[in-house]
Amino acid sequence: MTEPSTQAPELVVERRINATPPTVFSFFTDRDRWLSWQGEEAEIDPRPGGVFRMNVREGNVAAGHFVTVDPYHRIIFTWGWEAPDSPVQPGQSTVDITLRPDGSGTLLTLTHRGLPLELFQSHGIGWNHYVDRLLVRAEGGDPGPDMGAEE
Repeated sequence: MTEPSTQAPELVVERRINATPPTVFSFFTDRDRWLSWQGEEAEIDPRPGGVFRMNVREGNVAAGHFVTVDPYHRIIFTWGWEAPDSPVQPGQSTVDITLRPDGSGTLLTLTHRGLPLELFQSHGIGWNHYVDRLLVRAEGGDPGPDMGAEE
């Protein structure tokens, strides 16, 4: 008899953004641009092995490192929470972002792998919330203050 899996399936969020891949890419590689749609403070060193660390909201710090940085096409970084009781510690899961040209815009696919099953729903709500904010920002709008995702 096998044990039931406690790892969630891949979490996938897709959006079409009316901005070019280089523009969308810059919102993942430039600290100030990243903070315009997600997070309160961050350290972002977008190169393989570089630091990824962000206070998302209210002292909830996500951390990891960049694995792949392929300009305008793909970014992969590890992800986890610095809270000592978190079921996913820094580096224990992976966020894979692909950007594909789509006419005058970009098709963004964010795939989060390696999440524990108990965090799948909350991360799905969170990533959808933040990718929606990114879409507004990358298209030149202002997503307004981040009030958090509704669960």
